[in-house]
Amino acid sequence: SSGILDRAEKHGIKTQFYSAKGLKREEFDAKVTSCLKEHKVDLILAIGYMRILSDSFVKTWWGKTLNVHPSLLPDFAGGMDLQVHQAVVDAKKEFSGCTVHYITEEVDGGPIAVQKRCKVLSNDTAESLKARVQPLEGPAFVEAIYRHKIDVPKE
Repeated sequence: SSGILDRAEKHGIKTQFYSAKGLKREEFDAKVTSCLKEHKVDLILAIGYMRILSDSFVKTWWGKTLNVHPSLLPDFAGGMDLQVHQAVVDAKKEFSGCTVHYITEEVDGGPIAVQKRCKVLSNDTAESLKARVQPLEGPAFVEAIYRHKIDVPKE
């Protein structure tokens, strides 16, 4: 079982797990959409969700799905994890951070909800930079959730 599912159970949070094995992206996303609608979900946080969502899922949940990216978008969009941090170090950027953004059909191209930044140090490696960026993600998500309640993006 996933670590996040164990944590949710420990805190009394209801979960549902679906395997994508053997399903096309559209089929899997339709199954997830059905569950989310059944439980009247109004905001989705794609934390650690390493799948590209189908266009139909994105359209159904437009303005209600947030993702985090480990850079200050639009810089280094489309990359993942250490690849992004290494690209930041290689580009000798002065700052890095994380971006919480709304999911659209364009990967990492949706409206930005929140950005948190930190300085890139001259001796940074991808790993050391990641160690400073990752702790920014939780507070960025919390701020994005509060902002979402006030200002839902328009299509």
